[in-house]
Amino acid sequence: MIAPRIMVVEDEEPLGVLLRYNLEAEGYQVEIVTRGDEAELRLQENVPDLLVLDWMVPAISGIELCRRLRMREQTERLPIIMLTARGEESDRVRGLSTGADDYLVKPFSMPELVARVKALLRRAKPEVLSSVLKVGDIVLDREQHRVYRKKSEIKLGPTEFRLLEFMMQHPGRVFSRGQLLDNVWGETIYIDERTVDVHVGRLRKAVNTGRMPDVIRTVRGSGYAIRED
Repeated sequence: MIAPRIMVVEDEEPLGVLLRYNLEAEGYQVEIVTRGDEAELRLQENVPDLLVLDWMVPAISGIELCRRLRMREQTERLPIIMLTARGEESDRVRGLSTGADDYLVKPFSMPELVARVKALLRRAKPEVLSSVLKVGDIVLDREQHRVYRKKSEIKLGPTEFRLLEFMMQHPGRVFSRGQLLDNVWGETIYIDERTVDVHVGRLRKAVNTGRMPDVIRTVRGSGYAIRED
């Protein structure tokens, strides 16, 4: 299973290290960003499954970044947990009304944060935690590592399986080659972007057997998407 991706925007280094350690221990992929403007740029390139956002970060405050994210189509439904030292009711109301899904007042316990992350992902993005994904007539079983189309099993290599799994988590959404490389192969591995074309070609050949319609859409100049119907 592709681990859910969490971005943490936190300028306090000790807390950032602690958040990374505890979230990675739960199996999440974690990216730490220390500035609001840097986070905004990264979120334009690649949207994670969940955002942990400190209210008071440099350049662009967490509350302003949250407001901007809710105005963009790509991030309007991004699950956001706001972290803050502000414990007044008026501050909590402001944070939630700006668009945060949950709100944690510092200091907080790591088990509580992890529990809230799990609960929010389960509520907002169940496909990230589900053991079975279904898009159109394709079913992907994460636990058994099997793929079916119209009840016929499809044999896929490990890379093609991960590629299909990631795209099925976001049906209809177009991903560039760079975004697919980051999410399927990992940001720390250098692979030429054209490698994505090769694996998409293999995946397309495997799932589109016989006269079945092509479920993978190529968007010239943009990337690839899996069709929703």
